[in-house]
Amino acid sequence: MRLPKPALLASALLLSACTPSAPADTKGAPPSAAPAAAQSPAATAPSDNLNAVLWIQRSEEYRANSLSIFRAAADHLDAALAEKNWDALVPEERELIGTATALPPAVIMDIDETVLDNSPYQARLIQNGLEYNDITWAQWVAEKKAKPVPGVLDFARAAEAKGVTILYLSNRAQHLQQATLANLRAEGLPVKDESVFLGLGTVVEGCEQHGTEKTCRRRLAGRDYRVLMQFGDQLGDFVDILANTPEARTALLDEYGDWFGERWWMLANPSYGGWEPAQFNNAWNQPAGARREAKRAALDLAR
Repeated sequence: MRLPKPALLASALLLSACTPSAPADTKGAPPSAAPAAAQSPAATAPSDNLNAVLWIQRSEEYRANSLSIFRAAADHLDAALAEKNWDALVPEERELIGTATALPPAVIMDIDETVLDNSPYQARLIQNGLEYNDITWAQWVAEKKAKPVPGVLDFARAAEAKGVTILYLSNRAQHLQQATLANLRAEGLPVKDESVFLGLGTVVEGCEQHGTEKTCRRRLAGRDYRVLMQFGDQLGDFVDILANTPEARTALLDEYGDWFGERWWMLANPSYGGWEPAQFNNAWNQPAGARREAKRAALDLAR
């Protein structure tokens, strides 16, 4: 993000999150200025991300959750193909209503923490007391070492066998296309051709893009395909978030909640995302301590 997720070891493992870095990023990545080494806390300093990344890497619960999502989605695939009016794009993003039935089928998938697991990058940040920045993220992507999220490979191959194109709609920047596609191919994920990578910076004729939102790219996908399903780890992977506030996010889920588990499939990502900056008014320029206090204040003690 959302949000929005890098010679590594030779540079003291300077690495970070999974999407381009803007305060409004739906993936929730912080600003991109790399912290100076002298300002980096010791590896033993507290990290808000420690338990989240450890859960992704070491818990069987994470793996079971991901497998459950992709297996359930696979069970819905035949029904989605058979139902001529089945469409996973919200009406506002389907430019020509009623024409999708004649288009070839596709599935839209976010990449980071949906298809590829970037937790080693997050782990390096924790170990070195760093935060996300564009340079270390690009270095990580260039390594092409991200592994598939559990269950995604079987689902993607099953979809491909049924004639469904996998579209990778990601907030990885367009200049990371070649490394990203090489990583996907190396792990056995279907890549029809370069057109299936819809990264940040993709030009969409007739559509004005704002920041890291994915609306225009979803519309582009809808021009050529009948979108059966969408997969992501952030709310903004499915629908545009006009205001990244807790209230607006809740309203979106209330509006489209019935889509999840049928047309939309959400992967668990406790490590980063738009949900986090929503708790501190998206103000990544605040000191880490101030952001932490805002998150503590957001805790519900009454449930």
